Amino acid sequence: MLGVVAKQLRNHPALIPLFIFIGGGGTMSAMYLMRLALRNPDVSWDHKNNPEPWNKLAPNDQYKLFTVNMDYSKLKKDRPDF
Repeated sequence: MLGVVAKQLRNHPALIPLFIFIGGGGTMSAMYLMRLALRNPDVSWDHKNNPEPWNKLAPNDQYKLFTVNMDYSKLKKDRPDF
């Protein structure tokens, strides 16, 4: 497999940016999926010790990757305690 890629890159050097961008895009998408699986409070891997991790979040905790014009420090609690 690696020999075929090396042979094509020697014969067609214009393919180098294609391999770089495809490889970078695949790497970034895998890293984003890992972030969603490990850091998102909606996902629970430990069902015995913490079955509902979203209940432990304060209203001013930021867990989204990107929000537009949102100041989390001014939010007030609008849900009951469990």
